[in-house]
Amino acid sequence: MGKMVDIDPDESAAARFAYELRRHRLAARLTQAQVGRRIGFSESMIGMVETLKRDPTEGFARLCDQAFRLDGVLLGLYMEAWPPPPPVPEHFRDWAAEELRATALRLWDPLLIPGLFQTEAYARWIIECAPGITTEEVDQRVSARMQRKRTLSRDDPPMVWAVIDEGVLCRPVGCPSVIREQLEYLVEMARHPKVTIQIVPYGAKAGAGLLGAFGIAEMRGVPYTVYVEGQPHGRTVDERSLIAKLVNRYDAIRGEAHSQSLSLKVIEEAVRRWI
Repeated sequence: MGKMVDIDPDESAAARFAYELRRHRLAARLTQAQVGRRIGFSESMIGMVETLKRDPTEGFARLCDQAFRLDGVLLGLYMEAWPPPPPVPEHFRDWAAEELRATALRLWDPLLIPGLFQTEAYARWIIECAPGITTEEVDQRVSARMQRKRTLSRDDPPMVWAVIDEGVLCRPVGCPSVIREQLEYLVEMARHPKVTIQIVPYGAKAGAGLLGAFGIAEMRGVPYTVYVEGQPHGRTVDERSLIAKLVNRYDAIRGEAHSQSLSLKVIEEAVRRWI
């Protein structure tokens, strides 16, 4: 058995799962190796889940419930800590899941407000522009996009650093009232304790970012997955060399951005222009 690590169950839903897993294992007087043999996982896997070094799967939680003769207790805790992603299009499912499990997200968008910060009216106008899309599909995708925003209202939301091109604040998406509402909401999100929004000014040398939007997911300070926008749709990639290139590109873009406080003033000024 590895070295015992103290876990505060009130720190997060994930910490509660780890704490309860260990508590029930010790109450059953089982070692990590014994639990591993019962559920078909390695001793090291049990240890990493108990110390928050590895996220469990839904199947792992179900098997632990069976091993400890619990009536869905650990499964319930798992669903609180790692809720299923919203019903997004297939190509976006992997990234939607990463938004829920990442401890930090770094976003860049030269054309639109990032999805996590979009209002319903703004999102609907964008989604309706897709050729051949049905009214039912629009409603489903708008609903899914609004569900994604819950990422920032949960008990342990990720840190989010969003860098947005200044041109996004001037792009006429829908009528002026739609843009004004969207920018007012962006101001609100910029004041969220876990969110940093920075604006890249028109005159900045940020050509590296004009090729398209992308997002970087981090787990405890380590970038591990990226989402790259493209046509007809984007893709989620975990290739290390590509992640490294996008981290460097993100840092270069952010280096050209206004400070957080000045960016907030720029957004507030843009709100007043949309009347």
